[in-house]
Amino acid sequence: MKEGLKNIVIFIVVFIGGLYFGGYFQEQEPQIVGDANRYQSNNTVESKSAGVIGLEKLRNQKNLPGGKTIKVTDGQKIQDAVIQAEVGDTILVYPGTYKETVYIDKDNISMIGVIVDSEWPVLNGEHNLNDAFLYSGNGFTVENFKIINYKGNGVMGQAGNNFVIRNLHVVDTGVYGIFPEFGTNGLIENNILTGIEDAAIYVGMSDNIHVANNEVYGNVAGIEIENSRHAIVEDNMVYDNSGGILVFITPGLPIKTTFDVIVRNNFVVSNNHVNFAVPGSIVAGVPSGTGILIMAGDEVTLEDNIIRDNKNAGIIITDHGNAEGIPLDPGADPYSDQFAILNNVMINNGYDAVDQVKALALTTLSTKGLDIIRIGDSKDSCVLDKEQYHSFGVSGFGKCAFTTTAATTTYLLDELVQPREISKEERGKMAYYGVCSGCHAYNVKMIGPPVVVLQAMYQDNPQGIVDYITNPIKKRDDYPEMPPQAYLSEEVRMAAAEFLLTIKN
Repeated sequence: MKEGLKNIVIFIVVFIGGLYFGGYFQEQEPQIVGDANRYQSNNTVESKSAGVIGLEKLRNQKNLPGGKTIKVTDGQKIQDAVIQAEVGDTILVYPGTYKETVYIDKDNISMIGVIVDSEWPVLNGEHNLNDAFLYSGNGFTVENFKIINYKGNGVMGQAGNNFVIRNLHVVDTGVYGIFPEFGTNGLIENNILTGIEDAAIYVGMSDNIHVANNEVYGNVAGIEIENSRHAIVEDNMVYDNSGGILVFITPGLPIKTTFDVIVRNNFVVSNNHVNFAVPGSIVAGVPSGTGILIMAGDEVTLEDNIIRDNKNAGIIITDHGNAEGIPLDPGADPYSDQFAILNNVMINNGYDAVDQVKALALTTLSTKGLDIIRIGDSKDSCVLDKEQYHSFGVSGFGKCAFTTTAATTTYLLDELVQPREISKEERGKMAYYGVCSGCHAYNVKMIGPPVVVLQAMYQDNPQGIVDYITNPIKKRDDYPEMPPQAYLSEEVRMAAAEFLLTIKN
C-alpha cells in the first residue's frame, strides 16, 4: 500500500455539495438506533455473570491440580524442559539469559518465569532468532519473562486455545510482540511492549479474547483486533505509537469477519510516533497520529476511553473501498456497520493532521481538529451524544439505544474449549490457518508474499514449498526474512503446502 489509509477518499473532499446530499452534513432529529439490550445494560436488564467464571478459570489454570514441576536455571535450555514435560506440567524458569526459540506443542503447559531480587529470566534472540515462544497446545500459560531482540514474534500462538499471556516485558521483537493466531478463549493482560514494527499486541482470526491492563508504546500499532470476534480491549495504556488501537478486517484471509468488539476504559494518548512499518504492509498506511482506527469491523463499541493529543484524528472509521491498496474480498463485507460511539473523553485531536484529513476538517467550517472521521457506507451505526465531539461524517447517524457495555464483563467462556480433533484431511488446513495465514493473505501483502504469488511460483510443486520453508533463504529486499518452519513435522509441512496451492479467495 503506497499511502494507504492516508489517502482515504481524497477525491470526495472537494465535492462538498455531494457530501451534503449524501448525508454527511444533514442535521436532523436523531433516531434511536440499536438494541437497548445489546450489552444487557444495568438500566434495562439484570446483569449476568456470564464469562466471569471463565475469566477466573483462565487466570488460575496454572494452578490446576496434578502435574509435576520442572526447573530451568541459567545455562540450561528451556526447550529441553518442554521435551521432558507432560500434559499439566509447570516449567519454572529462573533468572538468566536464554538464547533460544521455545516451541510448546503439548496441552496444559505453564511456562512461569521466576523473579528473584528483581532479576528476571530473559529470552534474547540477539537479532538472529525469529521467535521466542511458539505454542500450539491448548491451555498454555506464559508469564514473568523479558523477551528482547527477536526478528519475528515475542509470543506466537498457532491455533492454541485457552491461553494466558501475561506479565511479559517485550522489547524489539520484530513484526509482532504478542500474536495469538486462530485461537479461542484467551487472556492477554499486564504486559509491557515497545519497539515493534507492526503491532505490539495482534489478535488474529481469534474468538472470545480479553486484552486488559497492558502498556504499549513506541510501536507502529499498539493493539490490533484483526478478523476476530467477541473481544474486549479495556484498561490499557496506549501511547506514542503510530496508531493506537486498530479493529479491522484484512481481506484475503480464511476468517472473513470482525465483529462484537468492545474498546473501553483505555488511555489512547499521543499516538504520534513515526510509522516505521515495512513498506507496503497494511499498517504502513496508518497515518501517524491516529488514535483508534476501525476498518470494516462490525458491532464495534467505543466507551469511556480517554482519547487525546493524537495529531491526525481521534477515531477513524472507514471501509475497504476507501483505503488505498486494500482490494475487495468477495467473501468479506467491506463496510463498518453497527458501530457505536458512547461516552468518551476526546481532547486536542487532529491538531496536525495529514492534508487529506485537514481538507475534511475544513468542510466542517471550523479550524478545530477532528475527533471522529467516518468515510464510506455504514448501516445502523450510532453516536450517543454527537454534541460531545467535533466530527466528520456522523451527523446523520442516530442516537444509540444503549448507554453502556458495563454488564458485559468479558467474552471469555465459562467452559474451557476442548482440544481440536484434527483429521489427517484437515491437517493442512489447520496448519495454514494457525501458521501460514499469520503472514500470508490471498491477494494482500501482509508480512510475506500474497498466496496468489506463491501459487504462481510453485503451481504443482508442493515439495518446492516444503523445501523452502524448511530452510528459507532471503531473496527479496521488500519482504522480511522468513523463519524456518522445520519445527513442524514433514507431514504437516507437506499438508500445508498442498492446501496452500488449492486456496481460492
